[in-house]
Amino acid sequence: MNSSILTIGHLARQTGTKVETIRFYEKNGLLPQPSRTGGNYRSYEQDHLNRLSFIRRARELGFSLDQIREFLNLADDRSQSCAAVDAIAKAHRKEVERKIEDLVALKSELDRMIDQCGCGLVADCRIIESLSPLPART
Repeated sequence: MNSSILTIGHLARQTGTKVETIRFYEKNGLLPQPSRTGGNYRSYEQDHLNRLSFIRRARELGFSLDQIREFLNLADDRSQSCAAVDAIAKAHRKEVERKIEDLVALKSELDRMIDQCGCGLVADCRIIESLSPLPART
């Protein structure tokens, strides 16, 4: 085998990506289909490794597959303005900020519930009471 040819296992190890995920990215057009060896094994190149590393990093930052697809399309034509890339990143940041606000509100609610806990009997537990549906009114 040519030393510049990489196996799917090598890509998986180098990027910390499961083999099934690599196949998923191929199936969904994020990663180009590799050539095949005479034994019909996938035969990857350095460009595949670079692209998969890009996808993994973008996923770690929480970008959706559609956003990554847009990034990759833009990156494939390097003569374009990066305004579209900037717009995608700004939209994602806005979504992250919204999620942070939701998590801060959730933390406040959990703090309130925990502060009410007297650590007595479960029958008197304010946390269980807070999580339980309201009793039916008669």
